[in-house]
Amino acid sequence: MTAPRIVVGIDGSDAGNAALDWAADEARRRDATLEIVHTWSIPNADPFLPMAIDPEVIRRSAAHVLAAAVDRVGTGHGMTLVPNLVAGTPDAALLAAAVDAELLVVGSHGHGVLAGVLLGSVTQRVLHHARCPVVVVRAALVPA
Repeated sequence: MTAPRIVVGIDGSDAGNAALDWAADEARRRDATLEIVHTWSIPNADPFLPMAIDPEVIRRSAAHVLAAAVDRVGTGHGMTLVPNLVAGTPDAALLAAAVDAELLVVGSHGHGVLAGVLLGSVTQRVLHHARCPVVVVRAALVPA
């Protein structure tokens, strides 16, 4: 019998870190494997601002975010960590990683319904298309 697997999406934000912390605690409780997913992509070019974009620089930056997440969680307590750096969009990467997962955990930036409709929310797409239960974690509200 294989260990249960929990997938968490991170982006280096407070909401992503809150999701990571929650998912790590849950993985420890369940003696589960925790797969930490972070994505990277080359931004769309602006025809009015031509610039050279080195994909390797973007990938290395994303790798640092993922490494920081692994360091934040640490290891032990029966939990196995699987870092997963994916080139592509966050929603597609998370949905693919969670196909056979027991749980998918994502953070919510709390931009509200209108921003989600206008901007497109990774959380909304994951909630509607995931094949497993999804937990949405909001970052703690910090007074200004």
